[in-house]
Amino acid sequence: MTRRRPGPLRWLWYALGGGLPPRHRTWVLHDTTCNTWRLRHFSRAFVQMSLVAVPVLLIVPGLLWIRLVGILLGWLVALQYALFNMEESVEYRARKAGYAAGTAQAVRDEANADERAAAAARYAARYRSGDT
Repeated sequence: MTRRRPGPLRWLWYALGGGLPPRHRTWVLHDTTCNTWRLRHFSRAFVQMSLVAVPVLLIVPGLLWIRLVGILLGWLVALQYALFNMEESVEYRARKAGYAAGTAQAVRDEANADERAAAAARYAARYRSGDT
């Protein structure tokens, strides 16, 4: 089955937490499991944060530098929150697309199995050799 990427408006809706039609199901799995899934997660978070920052910048009265510092600090807190909830948020997106819970993590684990096995072998060779 081919991945069908959503258009810009549908992607914006998806970035804001909305669901996509079933024809984009495989793209959602790709979005939550590819090598750049973390960057994609933060780009969605950045879109969400920008929708709050623009009205604050334009509507809230006060000195510009105070508004900019407030937006910057708000972004830092929001990015921290996005980091702490990254895996759960991505799994929720995959579940919303119709995949079973844990599918995205399982696909990522399978894709990195060789790399993790090599790292475990290096660790075992270095720290578990018993030559102490």
